[in-house]
Amino acid sequence: MYVIPGRMEWVSRFWCGVFAIATLFAVQIQTASAEPSSDWAPETFSLDNGMQVVVLPDHRVPVVTHMVWYRVGAVDEAPGKSGIAHFFEHLMFKATDEIPAGEFSKIVARNGGQDNAFTSQDYTAYFQRVAKDRLPMMMRMEADRMTDLRLTDEEVLPERDVVKEERRQRTDNNPGALLWEKTAAALYQDHPYGVPIIGFMDEVEELTREDALDFYAQWYGPENAVLIVAGDITVEELRPLAEEIYGVIAPKGDLAERAIPEVEPLPASVDVEHVDPKVRQPSFSRYWLGVSVADDDADALSVAMELLGGGRTSRFQRALVEEQGVAVSAYAFSSSDSIATGMIGVGATPASGVSLETVEAALETELAAFLAEGPSEDALERAKSNIAAAAIYARDSQTAMANWFGASLVQGMSIDDIVGWEARIRAVTRDDVMRVTDTYLNGQNHVSARLLPGETG
Repeated sequence: MYVIPGRMEWVSRFWCGVFAIATLFAVQIQTASAEPSSDWAPETFSLDNGMQVVVLPDHRVPVVTHMVWYRVGAVDEAPGKSGIAHFFEHLMFKATDEIPAGEFSKIVARNGGQDNAFTSQDYTAYFQRVAKDRLPMMMRMEADRMTDLRLTDEEVLPERDVVKEERRQRTDNNPGALLWEKTAAALYQDHPYGVPIIGFMDEVEELTREDALDFYAQWYGPENAVLIVAGDITVEELRPLAEEIYGVIAPKGDLAERAIPEVEPLPASVDVEHVDPKVRQPSFSRYWLGVSVADDDADALSVAMELLGGGRTSRFQRALVEEQGVAVSAYAFSSSDSIATGMIGVGATPASGVSLETVEAALETELAAFLAEGPSEDALERAKSNIAAAAIYARDSQTAMANWFGASLVQGMSIDDIVGWEARIRAVTRDDVMRVTDTYLNGQNHVSARLLPGETG
């Protein structure tokens, strides 16, 4: 599967703008200096081949989540090869010398587990959730396909048709997804973030077995991977397994180096729209360029957008939905969970009988008022508590924690950055919120996107 960025409230709650960059941990086992909880004190070490290993102990049930993250995503694709990162994710489930094509997931299921994979702009990840005693098997299977994938045209070409059908169903037949493609292209002009993760249909149609093998050779090796194991395991138990199974894999030594370009400022504001008879309810959204995961302003932007539109007590929700009744929903987010520049977004869906222009004007009015007035101290504390609470709730899920740590690490963060995130959110001040909203929103060029119903027939 692939991850579609979009205007979703959860982005501001959990993934966005939560970390600051630091050096990755070295070879020795280290326990994070900050303590999120005794159950989630992470430990990390590195194998001799360069693969980083992270253990997230959680001993409530005898289950583990095993993930391998690769520092490669759609942003790394060569021009004209859009979709190859996601396509190759599909192909990783094909044959090796040890496992026939299509058997990987069946083996996981026969052993009572669940598995999947996903591709984003910045990374690709593969995971299994199994009983603890099945972990060595999962590790051997994942290590096998890291080095021993066997691809034939008989397997590659039909899978390419699967990806094409996925694009038809999830994008070409989805008005919101089509509008998003136009929006991303307008916001990220001449940058890979403006290219859809699933790829353009005409380019996907031309992807070949040789393209897949080249991508495999360029990016898939232990030195470009992070292993995350969350659940009923300790570092003392995992380290010998990791050394025995993953540590014996020789580093490729000649993997490609990432060269992610800077995102250029938007030269002018842009309007995009998508008109489609399948649209039953119009919507309006607006996007600005924001900051990357490494930027010091990421945390303050997350708090600012939580104040504006992060939940039921946010300014947009109260003003547009509850007080004025012009919208059925309104939101805001800061998507700072990216290696290059992320985005800031606001949007609303009009109530029945209300024009899109009315909702757009109301949204702009409330945004202007917030830029001028800022938040009250009570609202600020409530927003920070909401964000922190979402992270606390995430600790109830092995998968959520494994995803949080894995995505952050492959994007250049350290364990200490991740563990210290809540304290940084708590430290955001009213002045910080006023400064970042003025810097990134006030008078800045933006992309306005409108989803509109069209005539049928």
